[in-house]
Amino acid sequence: GVYHQGRYETQVLDSFGLDGNHNECGGIYSTAPPKLNMCFPPLTWQTYDVDFTAARFGNGKKVSNAKMTVRLNGVVVHQDQVCNHSTTASPLKEGPAPGPIHLQAHGNQVMYRNIWVVDRM
Repeated sequence: GVYHQGRYETQVLDSFGLDGNHNECGGIYSTAPPKLNMCFPPLTWQTYDVDFTAARFGNGKKVSNAKMTVRLNGVVVHQDQVCNHSTTASPLKEGPAPGPIHLQAHGNQVMYRNIWVVDRM
């Protein structure tokens, strides 16, 4: 998967032809399944675009949840999906500190290329 801020995981693994559950490609792990399973067959390059808004904190408390819009192979599979908790296997728990982009392979052969991070603040 890809962890946004090390806290909120969007799944990346071979899910071609599967049901499209939260723990399959395009899902936000332990939060929401993708609206559609848009995975291409294995050994095909896939595109994954995520617009991520971090949770906001004030006075030591969360004042707004994180949210994501996710496009898998050009199709919106999550639109402004609220992430009200860090995902189950996240390396970092929710908090106000910044966190990294974390790439994971789930034991499948995974190759990444052309990764862009754009800060729109």
